[in-house]
Amino acid sequence: MTTFEKIYEIVRKIPYGKVATYGQIARLAGNSKWSRVVGYALHSNPDPDGIPCFRVVNRFGGLAPAFAFGGINVQAKLLRAEGVEVGADNTVDLNKYMWNGL
Repeated sequence: MTTFEKIYEIVRKIPYGKVATYGQIARLAGNSKWSRVVGYALHSNPDPDGIPCFRVVNRFGGLAPAFAFGGINVQAKLLRAEGVEVGADNTVDLNKYMWNGL
């Protein structure tokens, strides 16, 4: 399994209405220094409908300014559709919405 495939497998497990951080996904994939690799993988997501990359945010709960599948407003819309509150500053409350892992 490639690194990207491992990342996609983990992202598929993020539950509806929850988010994970790039760093969290990197740790679960086996290397805590892979946060940027997670970003690269999600930017080239081959199956946006099956791999919910919109559920991945930065370590502060911030949405991706350059969300690859329509921009930050689309990411916010997808999260809100799942009941995740997105603030006016395009951040998510990690204390409330953070996925606790596998």
